[in-house]
Amino acid sequence: MPQNLLDLDLDGLTAWFAELGEKPFRARQVFHWMHQAGVADFAQMTDIAKSLREKLQQQAMIVAPAIKYAHASADGTRKWLFDVGPSGGTAGDQAWRNGIETVFIPEDDRGTLCVSSQVGCALECTFCSTGRQGFNRNLTVAEIIGQLWVAQHSLKTAPNRTAPNHGAGEISERPVTNVVMMGMGEPLANFENVVTALGIMLDDHAYGLSRRRVTVSTSGLVPAMDRLAERCPVALAVSLHAPTDALRDQIVPINRKYPLRELMAACRRYLVHAPRDFITFEYVMLAGVNDQPEHARQLIELTRQVPCKFNLIPFNPFPDSGYDKPRAEAMRVFREILQDAGYVVTTRKTRGDDIDAACGQLAGKVADKSGRVMKRMHKEAA
Repeated sequence: MPQNLLDLDLDGLTAWFAELGEKPFRARQVFHWMHQAGVADFAQMTDIAKSLREKLQQQAMIVAPAIKYAHASADGTRKWLFDVGPSGGTAGDQAWRNGIETVFIPEDDRGTLCVSSQVGCALECTFCSTGRQGFNRNLTVAEIIGQLWVAQHSLKTAPNRTAPNHGAGEISERPVTNVVMMGMGEPLANFENVVTALGIMLDDHAYGLSRRRVTVSTSGLVPAMDRLAERCPVALAVSLHAPTDALRDQIVPINRKYPLRELMAACRRYLVHAPRDFITFEYVMLAGVNDQPEHARQLIELTRQVPCKFNLIPFNPFPDSGYDKPRAEAMRVFREILQDAGYVVTTRKTRGDDIDAACGQLAGKVADKSGRVMKRMHKEAA
């Protein structure tokens, strides 16, 4: 089967070219064409020898995940559903398909792409609609970086197809300035593929993103956090969602394996290597569950030794979630308690909820591939 070149970082592509008997600069040329110009047809790589282009057409391909559909929100948010193949199950006479979703959020000073790392998620956070799917598989490097590849080049206006860095013109301004690994899945549970994709995002021969502008969000896989600090330290966000082990054990089950004391220690270790001098704690606010003043005060005590800022996220209800959106007054009081203690606090805007792209809705309409919901319903009915 032909090699999908989107699966390879520059070192991997250089090694693959060496196996073909080609020099390293040829790998850099193709890398530029592929990532900076968005070209998938070797015939269009006009500064490459015809003999090499013919060889590549026989032995390689550049294939991103197929777009199932794309939606644009009234607020400018864009969402793509990518089809990444059959899951192996059946629904009636139709084979179930694996779907992953990617969201682009435009701001005045940046364009942020929210990227998925897995089909579904195995961590089972109780408030997360993605977790309701169960876990199917990890995404490949090509499927991860392919989300950025599609977004970057489809969002450009009148993209210039001339060769980058060869004096024949310039590519239009890049719309994606920030990437957050906050889509479907736990990025650190797909460690090697995610780190390889991060390296491509950061590579000046590809997307040239700053480490400060690439964020990995984790629910708290402590050993993998330490490995990320060593291999590819980018900005880090931790999905916290509770200030005590007793509550976090209930809503973020991975806490039973890596409790808060271990998680806070891992955050302090990460900051030694991080491109930013703080950790972002993501906190989905659930009405009557974790949004009370005492919870805010407990957060202050928990994070006293960790330089951090908080991103408060109002819960976005989905069918049968069992949770409600917090009241505006509860969020205001919670935020002010943290701010009065000296913390930087942001409240995430709900963006793209008319196309199910808001936080917690990424997989709101994707089939429950694991059958977990049906099994639970059968059990409750028994």
